[in-house]
Amino acid sequence: MSTRPVRIGPRAAAALVLVTLIGIAAFGWPLLADAQSGLAHSQDAPWLFAALLPLLVAVVVATIADQGMDAKAVAMLGVLAAVGAALRPLGAGTAGLEPMFFLMVLSGRVLGPGFGFVLGAVTMFASALLTGGVGPWMPFQMLALGWFSLGAGLLPGPERIRGRAELALLAAYGFLGSFAYGTVMNLQGWVLLQGMGQGVSFHPGDPVPQNLARFLAYCLATSLGWDLGRAALTVVLTLTLGNTLLRALRRATRKAAFDAPVSFDRADGSGPGHAPEGLRPDTEGEIRPPCR
Repeated sequence: MSTRPVRIGPRAAAALVLVTLIGIAAFGWPLLADAQSGLAHSQDAPWLFAALLPLLVAVVVATIADQGMDAKAVAMLGVLAAVGAALRPLGAGTAGLEPMFFLMVLSGRVLGPGFGFVLGAVTMFASALLTGGVGPWMPFQMLALGWFSLGAGLLPGPERIRGRAELALLAAYGFLGSFAYGTVMNLQGWVLLQGMGQGVSFHPGDPVPQNLARFLAYCLATSLGWDLGRAALTVVLTLTLGNTLLRALRRATRKAAFDAPVSFDRADGSGPGHAPEGLRPDTEGEIRPPCR
């Protein structure tokens, strides 16, 4: 069986590209706004959330339409999202320790990028409801964690790289991805902060290179320790629990047989295509006895 049973078809890929483009625009547009725009992420977050939810549904529907996700995959999505949401409160507010990130890495690796993106976004939504973390930052967190999980599904060599090499690859991705997640989320909040030093403040209307230099200084000064805690915990959990969880996820996907083809054999077991004498298939493919 494939180690990535939830494949991405053309319609699902198009939906993912659309979500990603909208997300990039939502995170980055303040860098291009002039000083008189008067716009802020606190005002655009509801619009992003309103656009994100139907687009997430569109990704799921497109994956189903491309025959990449069935009822069993949707059930697994719900289970993993619930587990991830339950893990988040275990380390919330403690030096960036967020154990759900390692689950996103392993799930995206086994179940593929499309499944990983939807899982990341749904998990963040569920965990925000669970922890009371609903606010203008939530749609941005959903996008960022979706990208984080999607990236794990795009890592090379799932059929060739196994064992320690695979764990090392996933740990390295978790380390770098944790910093990337924190940096992207910093961009969402940084443009709202006022009254900071000239070297780290966002200046609307300034050239993009100057603002990016201030943004880098802001990240180093304010969130480096928090992101390091998230990255370190993700690496530790991946190296210690990763092998066990990878086997469990792969065993579950094999038993679920998401990608098993549907075929009809003869009732006597001798081959497809014909019913035994005296029986006839009805219009829905079910074998029924002839009418008397």
